[in-house]
Amino acid sequence: MRNASRAAPSPSPIREQIENVNKQNIGFKTSFANSIRERRHKNPLDSQDETIRTPLSKGRPSDYGDISDTETDISYISSGRPSSDHSFLYDEIDSALSSRISTSTDNLSIRSGFRWNDVSPMHGFSSVSDESGRTSSCSCSSQMEEVENEIRRLRLELKQTMDMYSTACKEALVAQKKAMELQNCKHEEERKVEEARLAQEAAESVAEKERAKCRAALETAEASKKIAQLEAERRVKAEIKASQVVDRLNLDDIRYRKYTIEEIEVGTDFFSQSYKIGEGGYGPVFKCYLDHTLVAVKVLRPDATHGRSQFQQEVKILSSMRHPNMVLLLGACPEYGCLVYEYMANGSLQDRLFRSGNTPVLSWRLRFRIAAEIITALAFLHQTKPEPLVHRDLKPANILLDANYVSKIGDVGLARLVPENVNDNMTQYHMTSAAGTFCYIDPEYQHTGMLGVKSDVYSLGIMLLQLITAKPPMGIAHYVSQSIENENFTDMLDPAIPDWPVEETLCLAKIALQCAEMKRKDRPDLAKVVLPEVTRLRRFAEENMNDVLLGTPPCKSSLLDVQDIMSDHSLVHSGSSQADSNTSI
Repeated sequence: MRNASRAAPSPSPIREQIENVNKQNIGFKTSFANSIRERRHKNPLDSQDETIRTPLSKGRPSDYGDISDTETDISYISSGRPSSDHSFLYDEIDSALSSRISTSTDNLSIRSGFRWNDVSPMHGFSSVSDESGRTSSCSCSSQMEEVENEIRRLRLELKQTMDMYSTACKEALVAQKKAMELQNCKHEEERKVEEARLAQEAAESVAEKERAKCRAALETAEASKKIAQLEAERRVKAEIKASQVVDRLNLDDIRYRKYTIEEIEVGTDFFSQSYKIGEGGYGPVFKCYLDHTLVAVKVLRPDATHGRSQFQQEVKILSSMRHPNMVLLLGACPEYGCLVYEYMANGSLQDRLFRSGNTPVLSWRLRFRIAAEIITALAFLHQTKPEPLVHRDLKPANILLDANYVSKIGDVGLARLVPENVNDNMTQYHMTSAAGTFCYIDPEYQHTGMLGVKSDVYSLGIMLLQLITAKPPMGIAHYVSQSIENENFTDMLDPAIPDWPVEETLCLAKIALQCAEMKRKDRPDLAKVVLPEVTRLRRFAEENMNDVLLGTPPCKSSLLDVQDIMSDHSLVHSGSSQADSNTSI
């Protein structure tokens, strides 16, 4: 009988592969679950620097779509990158995971030596094998769903983490901005404090300067106070001195008579124009009858410059001295500034030289005598004591001629007494402004204001040149000097006189040119040089006059000579006596 038992069949290699696949799936499931549990207990922020892994990437980490450091960098927050970068990152993760899952399934099929579709009845598999294959396929599908769910959860956690990180970065930037603002505020406050410190130092410096100015002002005020005290003392002394001068003037009042304005108005027919005989810088001059005597009254003009001071000066000088060749002051009316002089019948030397009113020509004898008389009177003024007197306005218009053609110096209102602190020959006095007449004023006095007796010497030189030439003063010294050098001096002499003594006249011209030198030191001394020579010429003229009186006929009948003057004087004297007798009647 055949044995019913049979030997156990050998294990199928396909079965062994299936069982191995199941074991691998179970191990994979277990490891994946453990990995999920570990990730749930970990902080998401602590793992942001690590690579995100899944169980499917086990053994092949380089094939999984890892998130690099550059993709997790938060710098995009400040650079304004859009949030689409997040979705891009998540899409990359999904695509990578999907590819890995499909690849993993294929690998399982390859490692098991067949694909799920290769299981067919031709190999003799039983229904149990089909069932196990389906069970394995279902378990793989569920695992894939769990993996996808886990990936979605991780993606959500990553998004939340990134949002939190972005918020933290924004807050950090805001904090940094606030810190910078606070730093700027700190710097601004420090700058303000520094400015305040500098302003305080500047204010202290200004205050110190003001204190210094205050001290200086106090010192100046103290000095001004002392100066004011000195000025007050000086003023008191000046007042005392002025009172003394007034007292002296009161004493001098005895020397001239005081006239009332009513007497002067009656004597001039209330200042009638028919009585007017001249006009000067001081004021008009009128003929006037006072005490039955013909006099000349000079009236102060209201707008005259320094008229009152000139009045007082002239009264002081003329009332304190007497000289036959100086105009005699007879009286005055101080209230109205009227000066009463002796009447000079022949007017001024200027009118006679230029024959104003067709008057006769002055002979050379009269001219020599007039020159000597003027120099004598001027030397008298310069030799007054204790101080020399400088006329300052010597010119032909201020030389007056009486009825006998005796010359007298008038208009001494500008005269000044110069100090006596130096030698008479060197006496100079500084004036703030030059006074005098153009062409006659001393050039050095005009330029420097230094007044001295040599200032009158210059004016005398110009006047002497006019006396022999009868020409205007402008440039006369130059013309006469050139004529002497060119030896045609006679052409410069007054042609109205035919009998000039050329030699003596040339001596007078040379003396006049020395007096008219531009530099004061080159002018001669009046008393020692000029006066002796002119006195000699006067004697020569008198001797020549004696010859005329002894019978020598004059050269021309139209010349006014000494004998004519004597005859005219006798007629005038008799006429005036008759007029006085008629007036008394």
